[in-house]
Amino acid sequence: MYRFLLTRQWVILTLVALLLIPTMIGLGLWQLHRHDHRQALNKVMNDSLAARPVPAESLTSVGGTVEHKDIYRRVTAKGRFDTAHELVVRRRTNADDEIGYHVLTPFLLDDGRTLLVDRGWIGSPDSQTAFPKIPAPASGETTVTGRLMQDQTTAASGIKNVKGLPDRQIMLINSRQVGALLRGTGDASAKDVLGGYIELTAPAPKGGSPELIPSPKEDTSWIGLGDINLPYAVQWWVFAAGVPFGWLVLVRREARERARRAAEDPSREPEPAAV
Repeated sequence: MYRFLLTRQWVILTLVALLLIPTMIGLGLWQLHRHDHRQALNKVMNDSLAARPVPAESLTSVGGTVEHKDIYRRVTAKGRFDTAHELVVRRRTNADDEIGYHVLTPFLLDDGRTLLVDRGWIGSPDSQTAFPKIPAPASGETTVTGRLMQDQTTAASGIKNVKGLPDRQIMLINSRQVGALLRGTGDASAKDVLGGYIELTAPAPKGGSPELIPSPKEDTSWIGLGDINLPYAVQWWVFAAGVPFGWLVLVRREARERARRAAEDPSREPEPAAV
């Protein structure tokens, strides 16, 4: 009755079903891994935002990297802004999803080292090649507070590090690359650049520009705010469970169709039903 399972059509269909099951299970596990990673990041983020500020130089070093446990940690630094060597980071959005720039300003610490400070978002000018007009930060010696961030990379951000951009425009905030760029333009003060950078939270800019980068949402839920990975994982596993069920439905339908054709014409071998 079920000899049709040995036909070429059904062998191929069965093999496809057998391949789909582990593939879908694997996709579900991948989504679960992403969910777990998001939850771990949320914990680091929430712990960092709740901690008291510490000096930035205590968590990073010249040419060093910001540890994962320290990202979003509130830090302070004392020095002055070097607007003469200010850069802008292209294709960044604000809270309203408008495309513009992030303003990256070197901050010269009292000990001579340089900390990169992302002062926030400004809109794009009409010309994409001209350097935009940027409101000046606080002048003279200033104490800044911000969230410590790791250097951006293409692998982590998905942003392509395009070459040949207009002067003083970059795609990624990477302390090593920015330090080399500043030194290449004759900025002697960029000799010792601290790893990572900070997103400025204080002092607030006069007139509200550049727009400060909003604080990330705290997340204490078991799924996570905006976390679609766990539902996707469950969805893939439901699909995996549905494959053998669907295969059985098709087999039973084929068997019934063959039995009906055999009853109508016992002398003719029934053809496989469409699947």
